[in-house]
Amino acid sequence: NALARRPALASVRWNSALVIPSSPNTNSASVVESRPLVLGQVEPCSSLWPWALPLGVIVLPACLALFPAFGFALARLLWTPSASRILALGAALTAAEWLRGMLFTGFPWNELGMAFGGTLWLAQVASLCGLHGLTLLVCVLAASPAVLASQPEQGRSAMRVAGLAALAFVLVAAFGVLRLSLGQMTFVPVVALRIVQPNILQDASFSAANKQKILSGYLALSDRALSPQKQGIANTTHVIWPESAFPFILSQDPAALAKIGAALPPGVRLITGAARIGERLAGDREARYHNAIQVIESGGIISASYDKVHLVPFGEYLPQVGLLRSLHLSQFVHIPGGFEPGATRKLMDIGGLPPALPLICYEAIFPEEAASPQGLHDVLRPGLLLNITNDSWFGLTAGPYQHLAQARLRAIEQGLPLVRAANTGISAIVDPYGRVVDSLPLGVEAVLDGRLPQALPPTLFAQYGSYGALALWLLALLASQVFRRSA
Repeated sequence: NALARRPALASVRWNSALVIPSSPNTNSASVVESRPLVLGQVEPCSSLWPWALPLGVIVLPACLALFPAFGFALARLLWTPSASRILALGAALTAAEWLRGMLFTGFPWNELGMAFGGTLWLAQVASLCGLHGLTLLVCVLAASPAVLASQPEQGRSAMRVAGLAALAFVLVAAFGVLRLSLGQMTFVPVVALRIVQPNILQDASFSAANKQKILSGYLALSDRALSPQKQGIANTTHVIWPESAFPFILSQDPAALAKIGAALPPGVRLITGAARIGERLAGDREARYHNAIQVIESGGIISASYDKVHLVPFGEYLPQVGLLRSLHLSQFVHIPGGFEPGATRKLMDIGGLPPALPLICYEAIFPEEAASPQGLHDVLRPGLLLNITNDSWFGLTAGPYQHLAQARLRAIEQGLPLVRAANTGISAIVDPYGRVVDSLPLGVEAVLDGRLPQALPPTLFAQYGSYGALALWLLALLASQVFRRSA
């Protein structure tokens, strides 16, 4: 349908600025010396280098099209004239979507399962089988009416298959309605969140030269009074700013830290996106930059950090850097050498909050990224998903709505609340059933005050990950071949 296609257009628009050619006569070191480091500023290649547009508009969709092409080819190999062909089709397309989310760092944007994942009562089954299980259900159930066009001699068999598919849909819907109706919302005591949505465009004004104006704007917005009962920072315990908050290295700017620390009353903490300089290793020619979440205490002390692990290829780093640099190409964000990935996924210990699982930007579209870090599954369960993002690249398109829908599905899968701060929107607080407790609209400057919903006990998906989806997939594949032989 039209809505399902609009996200693809949004993602093409975003990716159309991914690769920015550098001057053929300069190297990365001379570029750093000749201009100040500007974090977060983007020069669209559509205006600077029009020939690069096909990389995003044609090449990227063409590459992604190889995955459904593989799925349909595999379905053809498994094909049978019997009604079980819909199981073969579902298994094949699910395998293709699974691979799309894994290969070449993965890009599972708008996986077919989101046809159910975007509807709250249909999405609840993701708590059992996750996004990939939803994909299998969507493919099989959506294809099931086709069996009614089978040969006359298969009429009764086709009617049974269509009837079973209809029953499966009813069971999925009934499970979702029942789960939502029984799910009571409770809140973590004492915690009072304030999410700041600054709606700052990442244009020429987002530069280090304007850092005082940008920082002052953040602090003024954070302390904005919404009512006589909500008098700014003083009535909160945690203030949350989005990804790409600053066009400078916050941890290297004592004056900025002091200004933030002075604005935070005792016991109030700021959680913010910020670029961070990591430890320089022996042999490094350039500093190591990380896309990070940092926690700042009253007084300006940084008490915790998380470095983004799953970086955006071409956006935050350049794959095959030697080859592409020889072609005078650089990554989307103006960082010398690009961002470095964090060493490992980890929970964040933020005073006054349950253990938080951080997700920066598109990390939230990967089901595996929202799982408890390896080794902590049986020791410490997160109490919330903390997602900061900057979706300004999408503009006022369907992209930010889809990004939120995919992040919301992580909350349903894990049975965890989602706290989301987005630069231009959509910022939201979501309960562990995927219900949006409160949100800010796209494209506005605003603040959102809210409470933190309590986490649920671990869902089946939280405990076993994608093994449930794998079991369903194997069952569908086996059934398609058993009925093929009996046809």
